[in-house]
This record gives sequence, C-alpha cells and structure tokens, in this order.
Amino acid sequence: MKRVFLIVLDSVGAGELPDAADFGDAGANTLLSVSKTGELSIPNLLSFGLGNIDGLGFLGHAEAPLAAYGKAAEKSRGKDTTVGHWEMAGVISERPFPTYPDGFPEDVVAALRRATGRGIICNRPYSGTDVIRDYGREQLRTGALIVYTSADSVLQIAAHEELIPPAELYRICEAARKIMTGEHGVGRVIARPFTGEYPNFVRTKNRRDFSLEPTGTTVLDAINSAGLDVIAVGKIEDIFAGRGITEATHTGGNAEGMAVTSAVAKRDFHGLCFVNLVDYDMLYGHRNDAFGYARALTEFDGWLGGFYRELTDDDVLIITADHGCDPGDVSTDHTREYVPLLVYGKKSRPSPLGVRGTFADTAATVAELLGVDWGGCGESYSEVIL
Repeated sequence: MKRVFLIVLDSVGAGELPDAADFGDAGANTLLSVSKTGELSIPNLLSFGLGNIDGLGFLGHAEAPLAAYGKAAEKSRGKDTTVGHWEMAGVISERPFPTYPDGFPEDVVAALRRATGRGIICNRPYSGTDVIRDYGREQLRTGALIVYTSADSVLQIAAHEELIPPAELYRICEAARKIMTGEHGVGRVIARPFTGEYPNFVRTKNRRDFSLEPTGTTVLDAINSAGLDVIAVGKIEDIFAGRGITEATHTGGNAEGMAVTSAVAKRDFHGLCFVNLVDYDMLYGHRNDAFGYARALTEFDGWLGGFYRELTDDDVLIITADHGCDPGDVSTDHTREYVPLLVYGKKSRPSPLGVRGTFADTAATVAELLGVDWGGCGESYSEVIL
C-alpha cells in the first residue's frame, strides 16, 4: 500500500474493559450512552461494520460490512490521550503516569512560580469549564495562572487571552513542561486559553498540548526512518512531541480536521496520515453532553461517506479511538474502555478482526502495509484484511 489514513475519533469508547472497575469506570460505554440520545445517525460507520463489533450490536448489524471490524483493548496502564496514542503507535506504557487527586505538591507549585514569575491559583482537580467560571475573575484581577488537573496525568494552565496572549501562555507551558519531569513526569502539560467576560468565559480553540517524548520507538519513527511521509493532523504533533513527523497541521476542531484530511488525500504522498478529531472528547465527553457527542459523530459520518469513496486502490483507512469518555458517566473524566477498530480499503477484505489484545496491533499493521521494518510491540492484522 502507498498511503494509510489513521483517524482517531478521540474518546469514542466501545464498552468497559475487564479492569474498568480498577479505574472507577465499571459499566462505562461511550457509544451506548451516545446511542440512547436518539440523535445518532451513522449509516456509513454502520455499513463499515461498527455495529458488528462484539458488544456494539445495539447500534445495528450490517449483513455485508464494507470494512474489517473489531475492537482493541488497552494494554497500557492508563486511559488518557498520550497513553492511548503512544500504544497505537507501538509504545506500551507499563507504568501509569503520575496523577494528582489532591493537587500538585508545594515544591512543584513553587517551581512554577519561580519559572513564570506569576502566582498560582486553584491547584486542584477541576472541570475545565467550571474552573474558568470559578477562577477567571481572580485570574484577570491578579495575573495569576489557573493551574489545575484531572483524573488524567495532566497539568493544565488556563489564562485569559487578553491578559496573557496564547503565545505567552505556550512559553509558560514549555517552562512547566521542563519542571514536570522525573517523578512528576505527567503525560501532558496543556495550555487552556479562554476569553469573554464573567460569567460567560469560554475556552478558545488555541489549546496546545506539551507532551513527554515517547519512551520507545514508535511506528512514526520507523516510517520516517524509511524515508516515507508522516503527516500529522490535529494534536498528533503535540502528543508525540514532534518526533517522527515530517509535516503537521494543527486544527481548531473536527470540521477543520476533516477538511485538512480531505485536502491531504488529494495529494500524492507515500506514508501515513495520522489524524486526531478531538471534539468528541473536548467539547462533549468531558461535559457529559451526549446529545452534542451524537451530533458530532453524525457529522463525521456524513463526511466519511464522501471521503472513503475518493480513496484509491493503494489506500487503507483505519478508524479507531484512544480511550473512552462516556458522557453518561457520573464523572467528567476519561473512561477505561475498548476502542472500535474499522479498516477499509478497496483491495482489503471485510473480515472480523476479533478482540485485539493491544492498540499496538495497529502500529504493526501500519508498518506492514507500508513495507516498513517493525520490531516493536503488536501483531499485525494485515493478513486478515489483505
């Protein structure tokens, strides 16, 4: 194959993993919660075989699926964006990244004050929309940084764009990234700019993620080393700290991400186009908005119907996710779930893929499809689809 399009529907989980209770996620099922809204219309995903995946029969069964279909379990000890993407790129995180349910310790806070020259407020787990409502006025009045976390391994810094422009906030987050290493090596430091006036503060689309570098060789590294293209769309470049990527386009949301992916597909390249569509997680899962989630998936499905028909004989499309974020869950956090796996190509067989033991099977498959040497984790399912 000449081109592989790997599209991550951020947080579109396919039901609880066997160890979900260990993460406080017993019973989680993102797609089930979304389907209950009555707003979900996804005929193209269903024609691919999404409802044929074990445990997703409630969506509807396709008699003759167009794609190979299955689901994958996360082998890494985590349920966040970084861990999920790294694993599908071939790096399994055996040890969980640190989390801070009681906020960051004083030595970290003091280091942030010294590095940024600003005060720190909040310093506790918080919803991203609630934190700017509750601390936004103080941030504007004092110039302090709103520092908060979640159940995931993240340090998030929010600031009003009129007081601290995004470029300055990014420099602050880069300084924080240097602090958050070693025992405090969180998966991501996230810049969270917001704007507006109280009580109607809103987060903008100028978010940026500052990740650790992957702890092992990824399939992106392997493809790059083979002289092929690795085109990143959305926050992929951030998640992999730029490593292994030959070209990147940051996007403000799903609509732009889909438009950029369509534009890339019209180009002649050889390699991987790796796409993250973040709105399901950022706008809907974390806000427990199942109706918005359903509408966003419906919009993707409409785009997909045109996109897959334009693919060439030498293309393969893989659609998957990185974790769950059940909008029907009692919390606003990510959920420990299987992820769906759909693989379409004009030369591929629409075969059942079963339950894959790790997201890393996708890394092995992408490498084999592109003819790239891969000695990392995962077992290729290319022989099932070709």
